[in-house]
Amino acid sequence: MQVTMELFIVVAALTLIVQAGILVLLFFQLRKTTESVNKMLSDLHSRLGPILTRTQIMLDETQPRIAALVEDASQIVYLTRTQAQKFDKIATEASDRLRGQLVHIDRILTGTLEAVEDAGASVRRSFWGPVQKASALVQGIKIGLDVLRSRRSSPASSPRETTVEQEDELFI
Repeated sequence: MQVTMELFIVVAALTLIVQAGILVLLFFQLRKTTESVNKMLSDLHSRLGPILTRTQIMLDETQPRIAALVEDASQIVYLTRTQAQKFDKIATEASDRLRGQLVHIDRILTGTLEAVEDAGASVRRSFWGPVQKASALVQGIKIGLDVLRSRRSSPASSPRETTVEQEDELFI
């Protein structure tokens, strides 16, 4: 049993030595990796540092300009809204006035057309009535003269046929 115990101790010692060796190798490898990562980070920092600095400077310089632009845009929107409200008020007033003027013009035209219609009717009654009566009188006289002439010139034809022929001629 002692031999097994010694063998066990030797195997345990070897195992500890191998584990210690592995840990030492892991330590050195970790150190190399850490140095590599540190080098990459310092490279990255040296490259990004100026870019970030320039960006910060540019933002610091443009911030007041951006604030002024936003303020100007706000004022423009306010003035535009005010002008739009004024224009709406003016357009509404103008359309109301125009509507009133159109109603007034409509009333005037309606009155004028009624007066012209009344004058036309009055002219028809006062002028065309006597003209038609005079025309009828002249026509009657003409027919009477034609009848008298036709009796003298041809006693064979009937007065009824002559009258019909004359009326047909007058109709055309």
